[in-house]
Amino acid sequence: MNDARRARAAVAALTAIVAITASWWALALWPMEADAPEWIVRTRDVCFGAGASTLPDLAGWLVLVGQPIGMIGLLIAVWGTELRAGLGLLMARTAGQMATGVVLALIVGGLAATVARVRTSGLEVFPAGTVDLATQLTRVNDAAPAVSLIDQSGRPLHLESFRGRPLIVTFAFAHCSTVCPAAVADVLAARRVLDDAHPVVLIITLDPWRDTPDRLQSIAESWNLTTDAYVVSGPPDDVERALNAWRVPRTRNQKTGDIVHPRMVYVVGANGRITYVVSGGAETIAAAVRAL
Repeated sequence: MNDARRARAAVAALTAIVAITASWWALALWPMEADAPEWIVRTRDVCFGAGASTLPDLAGWLVLVGQPIGMIGLLIAVWGTELRAGLGLLMARTAGQMATGVVLALIVGGLAATVARVRTSGLEVFPAGTVDLATQLTRVNDAAPAVSLIDQSGRPLHLESFRGRPLIVTFAFAHCSTVCPAAVADVLAARRVLDDAHPVVLIITLDPWRDTPDRLQSIAESWNLTTDAYVVSGPPDDVERALNAWRVPRTRNQKTGDIVHPRMVYVVGANGRITYVVSGGAETIAAAVRAL
């Protein structure tokens, strides 16, 4: 590939990132009526922690902001010279200048619309305890898939050993800097306010290639895991089977090892059955455990 073709390819990649980012922001923030299609509501909830008419939660905003920044940063790191050359070629032509102006105007307009959406969302911040979150939860009744992996102490962990106690299950990996820190913080915060229920927290790694059993102790320390909070891993094939059984959507970049995934939290009852699936938020997780 010659220099000009590489330069055009770099600009095309930047254009694709901008288009994908615009699509994700539209999906997360576009105002919807109460009768919006169920699949859109579920997608917004799983990916951004937002329902049909609400804004993304903290993890959702981290995804919306962090993912495009990460992709653009990777593009600059890999094709920085080509990207600068491509933008120079683009701006050397009148048509390119006009196209760039239109894109920038759309970006500015989109940001203005986002600010207006936040200001007019009508959301209120309620003091703890003033909203009955349990009434907003959707109950399910699925058998919790078996888990037989290795915890941070190097011992085998079997899900069945926690029968008789509520269990909070989520999914994360150590190299994640967007969704995972918020997800881990939420489940631990929920557990702290649920001392009377004695729930167990289980975090299944999404990255068994790097989060190997011998690294779990340091990962547990970095996440401030305490008693009855476990992070588990094992051979990649075993972990992948467990993730598939728990129906965790994910995509792994084979070059960087990074994994794109939604934030998911399962609340399992003392009978070993999944009772609630939520997208996060410490108050929502705690409400789900209390509603068991």
